[in-house]
Parts: sequence; structure tokens; C-alpha cells
Amino acid sequence: MITQLNPPLPMETSKGGGWAHFLIDYGPESALLWVVFMDGDGACWTVPNAEVRMSFNWTIGRRKTEDLAPAEEDKERPPQRLRPALARQSVG
Repeated sequence: MITQLNPPLPMETSKGGGWAHFLIDYGPESALLWVVFMDGDGACWTVPNAEVRMSFNWTIGRRKTEDLAPAEEDKERPPQRLRPALARQSVG
């Protein structure tokens, strides 16, 4: 099955950054394949699921690996990768 992504998703791949426009799923015994158009040269690559990551987005907590490294005084605590916001009812 092939699914068109609307909107396309920004991805980091083993070949660099790009935008995923399609997702190919051959079934339960196969890895998902992402069809990614690369930022650098516009090339189109089909990238296995294990080789893609969503692009970094500091605003929603998806940070670069080096940004996740704990400071010297915080070495015993694991880094927090995502801090989801919870909806709260307003009072009054």
C-alpha cells in the first residue's frame, strides 16, 4: 500500500535532510519505506524506516542529540526528549 503524505513531513535520513511525500507499506514482514525528496539536490530516495528521523523541532521538544546531553551536574538524570503539554480546564 502506498500513502501520500499531505502535508509532506520533514525528515533527517542517512543521506541528509529532505521531505517525505509518500509512505510505502509492503505488509507486516517488511520495513516501512519513506519516499523522500532531498533538500540538497532534489534527488528522490526510498529510505527504510530504520534510517529516518523526524526533523528537529525545538518548539515541540524534538531536539538534536547534542542538545539532549545532560550538564555535568545532571549526569544522573536521563534527558527528557519530549515534554507533552496537558490540556487543563480553566477555572472561572
